[in-house]
Amino acid sequence: MTGVDENTQRANETVDRAGTDIIYEEKYPVLYDVDGPIAYLTLNRVKYHNSQNSQMLYALDDGFYKACNDDHIKVIVLRAKGKHFSAGHDIGTPGRDFDYGRDDRRSMNYNHDNKPGAEKAYIREEEVYLEFCRRWRSVPKPTIAQIHKGCIAGGLMLAWVCDLIIASDDAFFQDPVVQMGFPGVEYFAHPFELNVRLAKEFLLLGERWSAERAYAAGMINKVVPRQQLETTVKSWADKIAKQPRLALSLSKKSCNHIEDLQGKRTGIDAVFAMHHFAHANNTLVKGDYIAGFDGRKMAQSNKVSLRESEK
Repeated sequence: MTGVDENTQRANETVDRAGTDIIYEEKYPVLYDVDGPIAYLTLNRVKYHNSQNSQMLYALDDGFYKACNDDHIKVIVLRAKGKHFSAGHDIGTPGRDFDYGRDDRRSMNYNHDNKPGAEKAYIREEEVYLEFCRRWRSVPKPTIAQIHKGCIAGGLMLAWVCDLIIASDDAFFQDPVVQMGFPGVEYFAHPFELNVRLAKEFLLLGERWSAERAYAAGMINKVVPRQQLETTVKSWADKIAKQPRLALSLSKKSCNHIEDLQGKRTGIDAVFAMHHFAHANNTLVKGDYIAGFDGRKMAQSNKVSLRESEK
């Protein structure tokens, strides 16, 4: 079974009604499959390395809801098709839908598309980045992120909201957005995924970390050869699925609660505000809220940074 079709179809209809020039290259940017007690949510914007537009994020939200509402599902696996797990937020594909509102918003916030100034980005990102990530972190069933190749910027957010992260030995992790003027991505979990000194290194240098480096730093649970990634994830999911449902939910809730007592939720709130101060400053200083970067410029900058780090 693939696709999360009802809301995806509504999104396409909304775009058509608005008369926009958005081109959604995939009708189903997230695939939904079931194998026994395991639900697989598969990112499917292969052409653009699973960069995250609203179409994809709403479809992913649909997938989490579907898995939560199915009593037969005990574990949810988040994975991806294509070259990379996720190249981050969509900042330059034909399917970039930042400027367009939706009829099926998931929060009580108002629409963003016709709002002036910094309000537009703040409202949109509060819903599709901050609130989505919090909801996915809180789903009552255990989640496993299955990471291969690039997990960059916004890709980190998708991995970090999962309870467990298993990566292939060719995976790498990076948050390079300081060069865009931001203190890291919107869901600022860096000091919780790493210790504070390592979080500073990860951000200030903006370099790629190999899967082995991420494992040594405590960001991920396990590194395996690429050809063993799928079977390893399934093995863990199968073991977890044998545990009592309520005990799984309470164990997850307990760990998340302790993190929040340590300041995770309030800290992310504060840094989200700083992030949007940076958006506003970019607009004033650079004339653009993301400092003139698009996907191509960011990729070129990352290549230069990678060459310099290898010297």
